[in-house]
Amino acid sequence: MLRIALVLGATGLVGKAVTEELLNREGWGEVRVLVRTPLALEHPKLKQIVVDWESLAEYSDSFEGVHSIFCCLGTTIKKAGSQEQFERVDLDYPLAAAAIARDHGVKQFLVVSSMGADAKSRNFYSRTKGRAEEALSKIGFQGLHLFRPSLLLGHREEFRLGERVAARLMKALEFVMVGKAAKYRAIPGVTVARAMVNIASADTHGLHIYTNEVIHVIGKR
Repeated sequence: MLRIALVLGATGLVGKAVTEELLNREGWGEVRVLVRTPLALEHPKLKQIVVDWESLAEYSDSFEGVHSIFCCLGTTIKKAGSQEQFERVDLDYPLAAAAIARDHGVKQFLVVSSMGADAKSRNFYSRTKGRAEEALSKIGFQGLHLFRPSLLLGHREEFRLGERVAARLMKALEFVMVGKAAKYRAIPGVTVARAMVNIASADTHGLHIYTNEVIHVIGKR
């Protein structure tokens, strides 16, 4: 039986790659995406749903019959404008979606978190990601999969100077990223996407955390 996937954050680096990966995979009969702005993408399996994230409950029908949700929501404090608005995107929206998903019997929830995610961290970004992971783990999905990548590589629609500089530096130093340093290796967004779809296709039960090194491996072609 073909499954239905729902992608949150499909306009972002990883979300877009996840969407394209799902559309080209067997086993997935329909790929729904919740977006503020429609993707410039057409496919027989693709269903785009334009939503207002502040009123997500009004779109709960979009979760009906979904087997797996791929949560790729994320922003930066600079783009969000404040820590409070950052939390809305990286914490509140994923949890709101997860609650609706649980009520609709969604089996799997896969989310892009971050290396260093820790609810007790002094770093605001890492702490927010950790709080999201902690809250999601209490919802009770059949399968909860948390992906913790390092710096993401790939083309973004928005310009992020800090990430571009860091990405060039990481690429230049990749030959020395061995041993204990290997876990910090930058990773292409498409590799993360492929890893997420591979795991979703395996339909594994329980709570699983995938470190950067593991994502590099399971996201290979």
